[in-house]
Amino acid sequence: MLSGFTDISNILQQNGATFITFSVILGLMVGSFLNVVIHRLPKMMELEWQNNCHELQGKESPETTKYTLASPRSACPNCGHKISAQENIPIVSYLALRGKCSGCKAPISMRYPMIEALTGLAIGLVSWKFGYTSTTFFAWIFVFALIALTFIDFDTQLLPDDITLPLLWLGLIFNLNTGFTDIKSAVIGAIAGYLVLWSIYWLFKLITGKEGMGYGDFKLLAAIGAWFGWQMLPTVILLSSILGTIIGTSLILLANRGREEPMPFGPFLAIAGIAALFSGPQVANTIGDLIFKLFI
Repeated sequence: MLSGFTDISNILQQNGATFITFSVILGLMVGSFLNVVIHRLPKMMELEWQNNCHELQGKESPETTKYTLASPRSACPNCGHKISAQENIPIVSYLALRGKCSGCKAPISMRYPMIEALTGLAIGLVSWKFGYTSTTFFAWIFVFALIALTFIDFDTQLLPDDITLPLLWLGLIFNLNTGFTDIKSAVIGAIAGYLVLWSIYWLFKLITGKEGMGYGDFKLLAAIGAWFGWQMLPTVILLSSILGTIIGTSLILLANRGREEPMPFGPFLAIAGIAALFSGPQVANTIGDLIFKLFI
């Protein structure tokens, strides 16, 4: 068995096209799992909060069906039809079913295959950039986490600690042996990433009396700082702010979104984090020099 694994590993290492193809297929499968995480993790958090509230009030928590990432089995929200293994093949099942439940023919959201395709494409690009290396494995995890966080924040305006904090610690562990940056820069990046948005949050709240962002945003930027070092933070903050401004303004003008309606910032940080993954320190240095010339 070990010999067979070694043979497969050698094939993937020696043939870049085969490794990228394998990565895309893996990304599609993980994307299917991320759909489950995006849907269920916020509900699991809500159930935990409800149980904590009952405990604080001295009440017994109500008996509920076990709800985890694995249980109960995925089912159609309209008719309760249990999704079989054949109906859960990434993208293929959606196309075979023509985007409809096999039980009640209710439409299946296009977002499910979109997330699968996005994950497959992103992981394929990561493998193309970094090749068959340990860096690729860590970069996969980084991208998986940011895709999940993006859509959870879009849906609920939450960035779960269950994802952001392990992502932060993993970034520090990865950089112990100088992954994307040295460990000193990674530690400073984690601290600075948190404190920058924390400071903006409190400054905005003191001036307006309103909360401009959530603590999850602080932790996400801290995680990005832990992965790429403090040198990358100006790039990430600038890019995410530009994206947020452009998309927010477009939604107000074109989609009649209210100015007072909150806009999640996590997705823009995530996009900027993935851009940092692919751009590397060269872009960070260029933008850093530009900021220095403009403001100092």
